[in-house]
Amino acid sequence: MIKIAIDAMGSDLGSPIVVEAIKNFLKDYHDVEFSVVGRKEQLKPLEGMVEIINSDAVMGMEDGALEVMRQKNTSMLMAIDLVANKQAQAVVSAGSTGAFLTGATLKLKLIPNVLRAALVSPFPCENGRSVTILDIGANNENTPAHLVQFAKIGSVFARKVGGVTKPRVYLLSNGAEAKKGSPVVKEAYKLIEKENSINFKGNIEARYVLSGEADVVVCEGYPGNVLLKSIEGTASMMNKMIKDAFKMSVISKFGYLLASKGFKQMKGKLDYKKYGGAMLLGVNGVVVKGHGSSDAYAFYNAIRVAYEMVKLNVIEELKEAMQNG
Repeated sequence: MIKIAIDAMGSDLGSPIVVEAIKNFLKDYHDVEFSVVGRKEQLKPLEGMVEIINSDAVMGMEDGALEVMRQKNTSMLMAIDLVANKQAQAVVSAGSTGAFLTGATLKLKLIPNVLRAALVSPFPCENGRSVTILDIGANNENTPAHLVQFAKIGSVFARKVGGVTKPRVYLLSNGAEAKKGSPVVKEAYKLIEKENSINFKGNIEARYVLSGEADVVVCEGYPGNVLLKSIEGTASMMNKMIKDAFKMSVISKFGYLLASKGFKQMKGKLDYKKYGGAMLLGVNGVVVKGHGSSDAYAFYNAIRVAYEMVKLNVIEELKEAMQNG
């Protein structure tokens, strides 16, 4: 039986979407148990279906490392503690990203030989496949050695979760040439080239990240987060521009009706909600960060990602891959 801890507080839409997501998940999966931490009165619809652990305290969106350790009774930290104490195998939260990553790293500890944990997320590509990008914001600064490890971690994730036999790994840079990039990227390029366990293909520019050429794209946390926000912003802008274009006249509205099937397929490919959120890889446990604006469908998929990672023994695979650093 797979056991998952849920932080029911902290999401923009509150506990009701978490309750709905868990109910739907239990209908579809019968080998999972939940420990749900949050305000007991808000979790009453789950009584008899899951373990409910009461907590009235919510982690603030701006809370840093000191606040994380001081506020021990928040729903978020209590959920992480369940994994730390081996009472659950995974934890899911849509609360404060900074607090969640800090709490998970401090309480679960890094996998042996891992220098830094990385925030990882798959992104949809134009060819229908997905690309794994890391780090997308767990770190502001990284060393070349960190990027080498991210390449290993990303390869394991793409192989186990993405089903890619031999993931093609690229470094995010401002040019495809080996000599392009920041000092960190240039040095990382030299180091990754020497790693036989990594199917390294060289540098990739941001404009080609979603082309389907790469299975894994490795970057420092700061540019990775900028890339993430740029992709989200561009997708949102294009969606609005397309809608506005079809609303211009009766003829354009009729054109939309003719093309609606294609646009629905495109929207489905680009829908971030089906990916659930991001994973913190490199710590001793499955940690999934759902989007703060998650609805029940998105939170359901965040739970699904956690479930699949436990089922596929991703953490054990990572430990094996990192045995030699």
